Amino acid sequence: MDPAAHTWFSRRTSHARDWPVSRLLAAKGGTTVSVVLPALNEAATVGRIVQRIRPLPVVDEVVVMDSGSTDDTIAVAAAAGARVVRREDVLSHLPPRLGKGEVLWRSLAATSGDVVCFIDSDLRDFSPSFVTGLIGPLLCDPDVQFVKATYDRALRTGEVELPTGGGRVTELVARPLLALHWPALSGFVQPLGGEYAARRSLLEQLPFPCGYGVEFGLLVDTYQRAGLDAMAQVDLSRRKHRNSDLHKLGQMAVEILQVAQARLGAAVPPPVNLTQFVRDGSGYRLVTTDMTEHERPPIVTVAGYPSPR
Repeated sequence: MDPAAHTWFSRRTSHARDWPVSRLLAAKGGTTVSVVLPALNEAATVGRIVQRIRPLPVVDEVVVMDSGSTDDTIAVAAAAGARVVRREDVLSHLPPRLGKGEVLWRSLAATSGDVVCFIDSDLRDFSPSFVTGLIGPLLCDPDVQFVKATYDRALRTGEVELPTGGGRVTELVARPLLALHWPALSGFVQPLGGEYAARRSLLEQLPFPCGYGVEFGLLVDTYQRAGLDAMAQVDLSRRKHRNSDLHKLGQMAVEILQVAQARLGAAVPPPVNLTQFVRDGSGYRLVTTDMTEHERPPIVTVAGYPSPR
């Protein structure tokens, strides 16, 4: 491991159990906390997650940002007690783009917390310690601006579930990129994990890739803007969610590579078409997908921000 990453890992890695609610309440003062769950057709899991977050006394608002769900996600989330915001409901003068990063970016205009905590809405076996662990360093240490989760990622294949083996794009794409170009960040165990928290004052200053590359972009941009010592990670033990198939993982990889290229100073790339192959009888069917990655600028530069809340 890079020497700077090794030192950082020892100093800035903690466990969720290190951040009990009593400690957070004592440190919270007037700091407000928003929890954001980006959601696209997550009716099966989002309600239970909201129900487990809402009783936390350190959380001031729980917002589900809907990304165009066609199932009962909105109704389930609202019934569980979340405030549900469709991506079209904020910064409505800007036509929405597809992608997770788009709704995370818009969530800044839909929430008011000084600290914003992002939690994926497809998690199974969710624990409230995910939230308390992530916001703990931010409430208790004024030098910390950005906190990522770390955990073991299960891999489910059919009826078989392995305790580890998930995070395939992390190991095959993100970690090699960090080793090559940003070795100081190689101490992050889950650089692509969807659970993290940050100060609003930081997030407002960062561009947001619209797609799956958003986590990689925010990690690198935070490092370049705030420095390694302003970043931390918290061990949440384990994470279970819906695993993607190889074709989807390939699409995710392309998005991350584009985000990395942009941060390495590459010129604006031309449209990117990814061709994948599906066995069709005795031959192959070609599937071509437009994977061109778009980015939103820092939200403080956008007319209409902050939006009425």
